[in-house]
Amino acid sequence: MSSVVTRFAPSPTGFLHAGNYRTAVFAYLFAKHHGGSFILRIEDTDRARSKPEYEANILDALAWLDLPFERQYRQSDNAPRHRELLEQLIADNLAYVSKETPKNQGDREEVIRFRNPGEAVSFVDMIRGEITMDTRDLGDFVIARSLDEPIFHFAVVVDDADEGVTHVVRGEDHISNTPRQILIQRALGFATPAYAHLPLILGTDRTKLSKRKGAKAITEYRALGLLPEATLNYLSLLGWNPGDDREYLSRSELIESFDLARVQKGSAIFDETKFFSINQHWMRKLSDERFLACLDFVNPESREGFTKSYNPTKLTAAIPLLKERAQTFGEARDMLAGELSCLFTKPTLDAGLLTAKEPTDRPGMTQEALKALLGPLEALPASASVELVKDTIMPFADAEEAKGKGGRGAVLWPLRYALSGRERSPDPFTLVSILDKDETIRRLRLALAILEK
Repeated sequence: MSSVVTRFAPSPTGFLHAGNYRTAVFAYLFAKHHGGSFILRIEDTDRARSKPEYEANILDALAWLDLPFERQYRQSDNAPRHRELLEQLIADNLAYVSKETPKNQGDREEVIRFRNPGEAVSFVDMIRGEITMDTRDLGDFVIARSLDEPIFHFAVVVDDADEGVTHVVRGEDHISNTPRQILIQRALGFATPAYAHLPLILGTDRTKLSKRKGAKAITEYRALGLLPEATLNYLSLLGWNPGDDREYLSRSELIESFDLARVQKGSAIFDETKFFSINQHWMRKLSDERFLACLDFVNPESREGFTKSYNPTKLTAAIPLLKERAQTFGEARDMLAGELSCLFTKPTLDAGLLTAKEPTDRPGMTQEALKALLGPLEALPASASVELVKDTIMPFADAEEAKGKGGRGAVLWPLRYALSGRERSPDPFTLVSILDKDETIRRLRLALAILEK
């Protein structure tokens, strides 16, 4: 199997989605598992719809996913070879120019048809086992619109043979195409590659993903702040499993474990919730240095300067919070601009929210609690751990809890709000630890000044 050659053969007629790149991932992993080669062929013969920007996006996505290919081809470059073999089939009376009666205005008056021997064609699919199809109903099918315009069935057969492709990994919607292509291979004297037809990928509504309906381009997920290693991990699990309960697999683990025999026959479900959960796992494994780099590199257009606008010490201290809560780097950036903005800018306080947890029969309790905390907090070292801060504050909160009115919330809420100015923020122990003692005291005195008005 060291001579295995697989290919990814996308058409640059639109932005490709996860289902398309799942095919690339499986073809790549299979080739690498067997020490073989993975090649890229841009199938650009649809001249009207093929666009340079779509091709650039394909190359960009493969580079981001780190799916390197040993060789690259462009189908349009093979036009002379396609014409040569079409002429050969016609000369051998295995194909012919057919005069057509146009059904619609603009339809061809001549096409090239393959002389179908009308026989049963069998092949062994690496996922589904033996498949047999009767080709008589196909008739003499079209293989080219003209000598210079081969259609998919013909061009793909020639290209796969000339490029040494040994294993064709593609979607199950191509199963019906395979008998036609095998007949063409036989007529040209080409070997038949092994076929593996992957199950379709459906959305959570169990409808098929498509370029035009409900499927994001894979680079859109990069723009949302997902990691390439997480994307590779998730795509590999769409219809395949490693044979055990692992769901987080590195590239090397995927290559070592990958086996087409473990690809399921039923449709896979593309679930963003699961995808983002896997991404969060890989985010949490990053070093602080790479985490900060990824905050800048959410997408190529906004890769510079984001982290430079934040205090580097506090930003690094906030990384555990971001790893705990954010599932993408886009979410992490939103958190820094939202609920965690209090770590970097002085909050604006509202007296009503500051006293929101104060018992009605204990007016002034909020002010009393904040004043009582000043001394113990001033006694902390300049930078204190979350545990030390908690051990310092909780005795006061527990004492209020024992009184039964207001409870711990009457102490912890005004402290947290005084430090953050937000109804949703990290706990007060974490805030004190990240803000440091001096900034904590300044914010508490600001809150007390508001209460004294």
